[in-house]
Amino acid sequence: MDMARLELPAERQVFSGRLGEVVHQTQPDGRVFELFRRPPGVRMIFIDGDRVLLTEEYRSEVNGIDLRLPGGKVFDDLETFTQARRSSADLTDAALRAARREAHEEVGLTVSGVELVTIARAGATVEWDLYYYVVREFTEASDGPQPEEGEQITTRWFHAAEVLDAVRAGRMSEWRSVGVLLGLVMPREFPYLFAA
Repeated sequence: MDMARLELPAERQVFSGRLGEVVHQTQPDGRVFELFRRPPGVRMIFIDGDRVLLTEEYRSEVNGIDLRLPGGKVFDDLETFTQARRSSADLTDAALRAARREAHEEVGLTVSGVELVTIARAGATVEWDLYYYVVREFTEASDGPQPEEGEQITTRWFHAAEVLDAVRAGRMSEWRSVGVLLGLVMPREFPYLFAA
């Protein structure tokens, strides 16, 4: 199938909130496909020697403290995201700017060198992409972290083996991040942990 000639289905918004929308896409045969779309996010994998930086933060979806990769939203609202999509803007550039901003705000680090590892897609019925960056070049920001109001975040460096232990113990609930860590980044960065 020639993807260059593939026509996107007609789309109609049936619900809109501050951070997401439900759309109906009419297929060529008349069937209606429903999906939820929200602006993309970024996640950063800070590596310092054999250590990885994780945040410990309260998350309502787990009703407790969860270990997470630092990150956040690329766009603060649905309207800004929709404008970027319609203008055919390169969302990768916006994601990189967001990664730099979130590194400063969430963990108090100024990044200089980043590597886009992957864009993790949520699935067919939920369009919510996460851009994952490996960060090896960073310095402490003079004004430290600047979390948003209501965010309860602390940061901690974990040795790579401790990250594996945390995953096995169920202390990380964002499974896309776990998949990127264990499937792409850690085997490359810490191969000794995965030797048979």
